[in-house]
Amino acid sequence: MSHIVTPDICDAHPEVRVLDPLFVNFGGREAFCGPIRTVKCFEDNSLVKQAVGEPGEGAVLVVDAGGSQRCAMLGDMLAEQALDNGWAGVVMYGCVRDVDVLAETGLGVQALGAHPRKSEKRGEGQRDIPVTFAGVTMAPGQWLYADNNGILVADERLPLEG
Repeated sequence: MSHIVTPDICDAHPEVRVLDPLFVNFGGREAFCGPIRTVKCFEDNSLVKQAVGEPGEGAVLVVDAGGSQRCAMLGDMLAEQALDNGWAGVVMYGCVRDVDVLAETGLGVQALGAHPRKSEKRGEGQRDIPVTFAGVTMAPGQWLYADNNGILVADERLPLEG
């Protein structure tokens, strides 16, 4: 895969949309990209668990967790499952936990923060719908590019140099 440097992508593709700089890089993979798949849920990670249990095929799971800072929606076990199933990364508009372990995985993980409490499991939420947070609407099939500089969204896969 080509090297992902989001400032260079912005320079070469000014049409990309940039998420507001709210996210912290928690994963062991600092730069990642892939087609977007979405989950929308609030303080219930049942659909996150379902998604990472399926083949990721290099996709990025974009989770609109409502920006909740009251529980974690992804931890070490789900991150390992996502990695084992071929996901490139997870962007969590909410919190994660087990951050020391997440930093050792080969999964890209960006989230708002860390929280030690696990989420509820009620089976609530929606999948594969457009989600909007951090000033950008993201839809399944668009492409997400992330590194320590930020997170970008493009309507299609971009040709990257390198």
